[in-house]
Amino acid sequence: MAKKLTDSGSNVGADAGARESGPPPSARSFGGFSEVTSFLWGVADLLRGDYKQADYGKVILPLTVIRRLDCVLDKTKAKVLTKHAELKLAKHPEGTVEKMLLRASGVTFYNTSKLDFEKLKGDPNNIAANLTSYIKGFSPNARDVIDQFKFVEQIAKLDESNVLFEVVKRFAGVDLHPDKVPNHVMGSIFEELIRKFAEASNETAGEHFTPREVIRLMVDLLFIEDDRALRTKGIVRTLYDPAAGTGGMLSVAEEYLRELNPDAELKVYGQELNSESYAICKSDMMIKGQDPEHIVRGNSFSEDGHSGKTFDYMLSNPPFGVEWKKVQAAIEKEHEEQGFAGRFGPGLPRINDGSLLFLMHMIAKMKPVNAKGEGGSRLAIVFNGSPLFTGDAGSGESEIRKWVIENDWLEAIVAMPDQLFYNTGISTYLWIVTNRKPKHRKGKVQLINGVELFQKMRKSLGNKRNELSKAHIETIATIYGEGSSGEIAKIFDNQDFGFRRITVERPLRLNFQASAERIERLSEESGFAALAKSKKKGAAGEREVEEGRELQQQILAALRTMKASQLFKNRDSFEKALRELFKKAKLDLGAPLFKAIMTALSERDETADVCTDSKGRPEPDAELRDNENVPLKEDIQTYFAREVLPHVPDAWIDETKTKIGYEIPVTRHFYKYKALRPLEEIEGEIRALEQEIQGMLGEVLA
Repeated sequence: MAKKLTDSGSNVGADAGARESGPPPSARSFGGFSEVTSFLWGVADLLRGDYKQADYGKVILPLTVIRRLDCVLDKTKAKVLTKHAELKLAKHPEGTVEKMLLRASGVTFYNTSKLDFEKLKGDPNNIAANLTSYIKGFSPNARDVIDQFKFVEQIAKLDESNVLFEVVKRFAGVDLHPDKVPNHVMGSIFEELIRKFAEASNETAGEHFTPREVIRLMVDLLFIEDDRALRTKGIVRTLYDPAAGTGGMLSVAEEYLRELNPDAELKVYGQELNSESYAICKSDMMIKGQDPEHIVRGNSFSEDGHSGKTFDYMLSNPPFGVEWKKVQAAIEKEHEEQGFAGRFGPGLPRINDGSLLFLMHMIAKMKPVNAKGEGGSRLAIVFNGSPLFTGDAGSGESEIRKWVIENDWLEAIVAMPDQLFYNTGISTYLWIVTNRKPKHRKGKVQLINGVELFQKMRKSLGNKRNELSKAHIETIATIYGEGSSGEIAKIFDNQDFGFRRITVERPLRLNFQASAERIERLSEESGFAALAKSKKKGAAGEREVEEGRELQQQILAALRTMKASQLFKNRDSFEKALRELFKKAKLDLGAPLFKAIMTALSERDETADVCTDSKGRPEPDAELRDNENVPLKEDIQTYFAREVLPHVPDAWIDETKTKIGYEIPVTRHFYKYKALRPLEEIEGEIRALEQEIQGMLGEVLA
């Protein structure tokens, strides 16, 4: 459990100050989350005053990465320098030099500078120039990581503030080699530091971060169907995260597979928009021997860094409720021009929540399944509740759900406890999607209710107050793996989530009357008011307006000759009388104007005759129009006869407007009715409170 971090860092600072009396003979060696985090947060003591609290990360994060790279290269540094000197003399092509230096370093990066952190702290008078030179000695992929932090700008500022040497010396005194600080610990440390820095600047913290126990559950669910295959000696698989953050999901998945099968290889790929998170993720992959070129920076939607690639597995925790307006043009263009040949064929969600865009993006990267049932992919993604039900039939969200479910890709959804994530306390859901369902799952979706499976944390981290224990993970994984149903799990047919949204119409019934009140309403009708307006300029426009006003007065005069008390309950009869009136007044009115007059003189009347069209069919009343959702498994006419006609016998279904929609009401399927407490019990509590209050008042007045 993480040690509580305080903004003051006084205890850490005191300890750090004591060490400054003399540099340690060798770097401190520790690997615990609390120890390393406290040490790194303690560096903030040196920055206080020269940096705002929210800007500490501009120094601490890049130096942590650089120092970790430095520790990894320490054992082969001499070998790299020797090889570099030889290659310079031999004048090999640049590409050859790169390959040979990488071979000498033994990892996927190198540094050709003669400096390292130990040497840097030996020359305090030239620390800025030396540190800059040292950074330039890194291989291009490592420099790309450092450049994302824009750390060179901070070197000058730290030097001007006379704290650069002290900061570098502090980092030189800690061993961050993966043997001392394991990768999974370092990943958690980076995320905790970023979270703290984000909190200090009132930014959204933890946008890219997923608790490690949640990732472990996701990986369990992702790999469980392939357990036997993943144990095959020498097996190679690929995994992709389109919102990789600092690489937590990629790291946990890799570690899990290594535990399962030491001979297996998992090649990981990712893309990340945030520059700092991208840099940390890429450096982590470099240190672990993964190909750093597999980690790409940019927006996965508008700058797909892995276009055309497919993967065996995919994991993601995309940001919740984030709008995609910045990339709207690119996404809409692909949707309209490429359709289902692109990533966003089925539809687009509303602009203020791009969660389902990530799902479609990942589905587009699933491997195809051949005739023998070989190939295919599995993916797990974290969503909030919105993608389950937002959007009615025909909307972008519903069309996306329809596409996923009707293609039989949705395998399971796990409802998670609330207060599980660092940046939000809302409930979340894990979606498991695959295009190679096992036979017993075909045409089915499993819902698992894990909202009660958690334990309280001793100390909260941001909004995270709950966590999953190993037992909770095993419970969910077992239920999922067995494909069973019970108290917290249910199996549904794909069709159970579909419905047809029917439009229920009722006939339009109007009465008509040329009363003074209704004639007065005519001036509010746009078709009538437009008579006294003109788009022409000058005298022609004025003349047109004058003619329009004259026509208005003639219409009003003609209407006032009708018997004001006469009420027509049949539209055809009134229309006939009105046309005869205008004919007698020698007024030739166009259809829009005549319709405006009819509208002004009408009112809805349930006792009036039904208004019909030219073919004698009842016209629908838009104000009485309603909608009903009919489950796909139920006959529409049977439903209509049972649920609608007993209440409105004159209703009918406009079949041209029927749409199919899908929603996944997880909460409703697991709802348990709780009986209300007896009135006697509530009344007793109220009386007890009244007596308590009276007693307190008595003490005050005594």
